[in-house]
Amino acid sequence: MSRYTGPRLRKVRRLGVALPGLIQKETSRMYPPGIHGQGRRPRKASDYSLRLKETQKLRFHYGLRERQLRHVIRRALNSKQASDQKLLSLLESRLDNVLFRAGLAPSNRAARQIVSHNHVLLNGKRANIPSMVLSPGDVVTVKEKSTWIKQLNTEGAYPRHSMPIPGFLDVTDGPNKILFVREPQAEEVCLEVDPIAVVERYSGRV
Repeated sequence: MSRYTGPRLRKVRRLGVALPGLIQKETSRMYPPGIHGQGRRPRKASDYSLRLKETQKLRFHYGLRERQLRHVIRRALNSKQASDQKLLSLLESRLDNVLFRAGLAPSNRAARQIVSHNHVLLNGKRANIPSMVLSPGDVVTVKEKSTWIKQLNTEGAYPRHSMPIPGFLDVTDGPNKILFVREPQAEEVCLEVDPIAVVERYSGRV
């Protein structure tokens, strides 16, 4: 399954939950899209559909392909920590997501583009792989000559970014310098999702 590039608000309405990593624009029509979306009677969802919905939340929020999500879940299942907590920690520790949560990009998709176009450094070295998982103590900086800096406001954040900076990131040394302090906690995720349902869906399949 390829990465989604279609109408983003349509996915927000389909899943019935905000997806800030996909788009931060709000909609007043929080009902399924389509001509019959508003008048459609709600049906009792099966266990499969509930798990699929939670999986789609993660995929669209973090901008993951099916294969990428399977890889992260495999790492979570092989971890000594609780698999659902480790899953969210790994996703929040991705380089592209760190840029997004720090306010340097309006979405995870934009953050992925920043990384792949060589605008950032990790511990002073070039980093152009968005899926890199950071470790405590890592420092992410934007190149001084990067054209992306011109798009940031005086505080060093993207003008249309409205997310608070989480506790696992420290930007006190400068707007273009991000210190990855520690592993993220589940309560710091800015997405309403049930990671246990996702792990259950892939258990025995990865």
